[in-house]
Amino acid sequence: MNNFPEKTRVLVTGGAGYIGSHVVLALGQAGCDVLTYDNLSTGNRDAVLSGDLVVGDLADRVLLSETLADFRPDAVMHFAASIEVGESVTDPLKYYRNNSVNALNLIEALCQARVGKMIFSSTAAVYGNPEQLPVTEQAALQPINPYGASKMITERFLADLNQARVDFRYVSLRYFNVAGADPGARLGQDYANPTHLITRALKTALGIYPVLQVFGTDYPTADGTCIRDYIHVSDLAQAHLDALRYLNAGHASSVFNCGYGHGFTVNDVVAMAKQVSGVDFPVEQVGRREGDPAELIAGCDKIRQQLGWQPRFDNLETILSTAWEWEKKLVAQAER
Repeated sequence: MNNFPEKTRVLVTGGAGYIGSHVVLALGQAGCDVLTYDNLSTGNRDAVLSGDLVVGDLADRVLLSETLADFRPDAVMHFAASIEVGESVTDPLKYYRNNSVNALNLIEALCQARVGKMIFSSTAAVYGNPEQLPVTEQAALQPINPYGASKMITERFLADLNQARVDFRYVSLRYFNVAGADPGARLGQDYANPTHLITRALKTALGIYPVLQVFGTDYPTADGTCIRDYIHVSDLAQAHLDALRYLNAGHASSVFNCGYGHGFTVNDVVAMAKQVSGVDFPVEQVGRREGDPAELIAGCDKIRQQLGWQPRFDNLETILSTAWEWEKKLVAQAER
């Protein structure tokens, strides 16, 4: 059930990006009044399928404040961030400025506009190399790369503000590996230089890349490659609607893992990509990528119990198949 109070107004930062656009679509389908705020540095104007778009940067405090004053949102969902782990290691200040400083700009603007509900796009990277798996929300936060650290800092902003102000509540959703595409192929991942394994694998199957690189084959796993908990982007979008409903019901601020509770190795994913695409594309094994933990699996009992989240696409073949339909659509559009 996705119904909300009539014309619930939601501002979505980064709503033209991969995950944000799926959430914007789901909010619109649920009857919400949606406004996307995005600088389009990695997002796409055509991906905003519900509501209107304001092209702006979170560093622009004047435009941000004007947008909040004009739209008067009931809640804000914050996706706008830099997301590449490898790049965060080589250019850490970019990540602290975009992910932490700009988040602080947003949070301060929300306080000034008296917006009291925020849903934050966080990451399992805040856990680093967890001591126990599956990793629960109570695990220590010990990120091993600037990307995870920048998200952890924003979580601290939110937690401290929540303690200081009774009129501010938030939900932080810690994503594990988001993949797949809208089952109707209306939306999907559309970055100029994608780094996600599934997207790279399928683009290699289409001949866009000559070879797929697998980073590290000497991890302490069954086949030596990293293990990740892959969550379908449409299930993740539903988690945001469930989180909004949770806050609307007056519940206290909280943090939730977003994953399925089981994982697949890189080699598992590559094999499924070959099966779904029907292409035996070339794979090159290379050294480890700095900042990658060996295994990340979500403990996800809390989100199911407290948010009532019920995933519909918990199947690796389904995840790959929806992504494959989207990738073929992108190729067809480019050839027109």
